[in-house]
Amino acid sequence: MKKLYAEVIVDISHEKLDRPFTYALPEELREAAVPGSAVTIPFGNGGRLIRGYIVGFSDSCGLDDARVKSVVSLDTGDETSESKLISLAAWMSRNYGSTMIQALKTVVPVRKKYGEVTVTTISLTDRCRADEYAALCRQKGWKARLRAVEELMRYGELPVVQLRSAANVDGGVIRKLEEDGVAEISSVSELRRVVKEAETFPAPVLTEMQRRAVDLILEEWEGRNRPVLINGVTGSGKTAVYIELASRVIGSGQQAIVLIPEIALTRQTVLRFVRRFGEKVSFMHSRLSGGERYDQMKAARRGEVSVMVGPRSALFAPFPHLGLIVIDEEHEETYHSENSPRYHARETAVRRAELEGAHVVMGSATPSVISAYRAEQGEYLGVTLAERYGGSILPEAEIVDMRAELMSGNRSVISRKLSDRIGETLLSGNQVMLFLNRRGYTGSITCRSCGNVIKCPHCDISLTKHRNGRLVCHYCGHEQPDAAVCPACGSPHIGGITVGTEQVEEFLRSAFPGAGILRMDADTTKGKEGHAGILTEFGARRADILVGTQMIVKGHDFPGVTLVGVLLADLSLSDSDYRSAERTYSLIAQAVGRAGRGEKKGTALIQTYQPEHYAVTAGAGQDYRAFYEEEMKFRSLMSYPPAGHMAAIFGFSRDEALLSKGMGYIRRYIDRIDPEGKLMAIGPAPDAVGRIRDCYRQVIYIRHRDRDMLVLAKDYIEEYVSVNSGFENIRIQFDFNV
Repeated sequence: MKKLYAEVIVDISHEKLDRPFTYALPEELREAAVPGSAVTIPFGNGGRLIRGYIVGFSDSCGLDDARVKSVVSLDTGDETSESKLISLAAWMSRNYGSTMIQALKTVVPVRKKYGEVTVTTISLTDRCRADEYAALCRQKGWKARLRAVEELMRYGELPVVQLRSAANVDGGVIRKLEEDGVAEISSVSELRRVVKEAETFPAPVLTEMQRRAVDLILEEWEGRNRPVLINGVTGSGKTAVYIELASRVIGSGQQAIVLIPEIALTRQTVLRFVRRFGEKVSFMHSRLSGGERYDQMKAARRGEVSVMVGPRSALFAPFPHLGLIVIDEEHEETYHSENSPRYHARETAVRRAELEGAHVVMGSATPSVISAYRAEQGEYLGVTLAERYGGSILPEAEIVDMRAELMSGNRSVISRKLSDRIGETLLSGNQVMLFLNRRGYTGSITCRSCGNVIKCPHCDISLTKHRNGRLVCHYCGHEQPDAAVCPACGSPHIGGITVGTEQVEEFLRSAFPGAGILRMDADTTKGKEGHAGILTEFGARRADILVGTQMIVKGHDFPGVTLVGVLLADLSLSDSDYRSAERTYSLIAQAVGRAGRGEKKGTALIQTYQPEHYAVTAGAGQDYRAFYEEEMKFRSLMSYPPAGHMAAIFGFSRDEALLSKGMGYIRRYIDRIDPEGKLMAIGPAPDAVGRIRDCYRQVIYIRHRDRDMLVLAKDYIEEYVSVNSGFENIRIQFDFNV
C-alpha cells in the first residue's frame, strides 16, 4: 500500500516549533486519523514521546524514508480543546485561503507563556501560642511585633502585603514571627482574574414573548439543531433570552461563548452575565494585558469559568465542553476579520459548533441580509421578538431633509428642528445622543483653487484635521501640521469641507453652554478603560449629551435618553460597496432604537440628503421587512450575496509595477481555469484605499452561484502563486462573500 504521511504540530504553545513536522502514518491508524487528531510521536534526537496534533496529510515526502519517524499512536477518546481548535483551523485554512500556520495563530491566539501571579500569605500557627507571644511582646517592648501579631489575631490569615501595610511593619518583623513559631508563611499561584468576587441575582423573569422564544429554541435543540437567528426589535430583551439559554447549558456542565461586536459593549454585557453567573464569567478584549489574556484562556481550558464574553477572538476560547455560542448584533462588520485568514465569526462559529456538538444563537434588531436569507430558506431557525421589554414603545422617528435646510441658509451640521428638540429635551431633564459616522474635526483638506486634496505620504487616503491643528492619517497614524497654503498651487483658499465629532462637540458647547457633553470616538477611548469611563459617566446621568461615532449606537441601554439625532445619516450610501444600503439601514435603525428605552417615550430625528432612499425610510420606521425585500431585488438582479457568492483576491506589494504585473497574470490564469466563463471576474483594480503604509493594494473580484466553485478557484490560484517565483514579493489573500 502507498505510504501516507501526517503533518504534525508538536507544541502549539512554543513559537520555535510553530511549523509542521512530517511523520509516517501507519496503515492501521489511517481510517481514524483526521485533521486535529491528537497523536503520540517520537521527537528530537532522543526520540522522547510527546503529544502532537495532525494538521494535514500528504502521500509524498521530501526526506529519505529512513529518516522519517512514525506516529506511535492515535489518541482517540482523548480529544482536547486544542485538538478541536486545530481541526477548526484546518477548516478555516481550506475555506478562507490561508496557510495552516496563519489559521493556527488565529485559533490559538495566546501563544506566549506568562509567569504566574504568586500571592504570599501569613497565618497563625496556634491561637494560644499567639496570646502568649503577644504578652511577651508587651513585656519586652517589641511594639512592631505586637502590632503584627495583634493584626493576625484579628483575622487569622492575611496576605503579607496587607499585613505589612496594616501593622506598619517590614519584612524583618514578618520573618521573625515565622522564626519564633507564631506564624507560618505560604505562597500560592492564582490566575489574573478580570472578574472579581461578584454578587449574583436570580434569573430575570421572562415575558411571555421571551418565554415562547426560549421554548422554540429548546425544541430546535432537541431536533435539527440549526443555527438560530433572533430578529428582535431594539429593546426587546434579547440578552435575557441569551442568559436563559446559557443557564440551561451551564446547568448541564457545559460552557458558553458570548460574542459582542465592540469593546465598548463589553462592560455592559459582562455586567448582565455577572449578575446572573458571578465569577463563572470572564471576558476577553484587546486592551487586556498579555498576562490577563493568557490567564483567561487558561481558566477557560481548565473549566474554571463557564461564560466567556468578548469580541471576535473570544470565539476561540478553549472550553473543554462547549455547549453554546451566542453572536450578539450578528450583523456587525467587526465579525469579519481583515487579516488572513479573513474568516467571518458567523460561519466559523457554526463550524465550531458542528465539530463540538454545540448550539449557535445569533441576534440582532437589524439582521444581516445573508442571515435573514438563510432563515427564510430554512437553513437557520428564525425567531422573532416583536415587542419591547417592559411595555415601552418604539420611538417616533422623523426624517429631516438637509437639502431644504441648506436652501434656507442653514449650513450647520445640526438642523434647526434638531437644535430646538435638543433644547426641549435638556429643559425636561432628559438625555440626548447624537450619532455621526465620522471622527476628527473636519474631513479632507481641499484646495478651492486647484482641487488638490492633502493626502498621507504613505497611504492613498486624505488626511483629517483635528482641533489641535494637526492633520492625521487614520490608517497609519502619520501626523503633520495644518496647511496654510495649497502645497500644489500655493493658493491660500484651502480648508476642510466636511464635519467631524469634535466640531459637533464644539457647536453643542456653544449652543448649549450649560449642558454636560461627552464625546465618544476612537480618539477619546484609547485608554484601557476609555469606553467604560465615558459610558459610566453618561449612564450615571453626570452628562446630558453624548456625541459619538458608530460605537454609541450598538446595543447600549440608557433609560434617560429620550432624543436621538442621526447626523449625515446617508453618508454610508456613498460607499463603493454593494452592502452600502444594508449598512445605512442598520446604522439608522440601531440609532433610532437607542431612544425611549425607559418609561418615557423616545424621539429620533434623522438628518439626510437622500430622504427618499429605501434604506433611510425603512430605517426610520424600523421596518426590516420593507428594507429586506427591496435589497434582495437588487442583490438578485446582480447575483450579489446571498443570491450568489463572491470572493475577492487581494494583492499587496511595495513594488507597484510588480503588483500590477502579478495581478494581471492571476486575472489571465482565471480565464484559463474557467474557459467557459462561468466565473465572473472583475479587475484587477486598486483597492478602495490603494496604498497603506507604502504598501500598494489591488483586488480582483470573482462571482459564481456555487461557493464551492470559488473555493476551487482559490485552490488553483494558491497553487499557481506557490510555483511561480515572480510572486515572492507579492502577498496574496482571499476574502469570501466580501
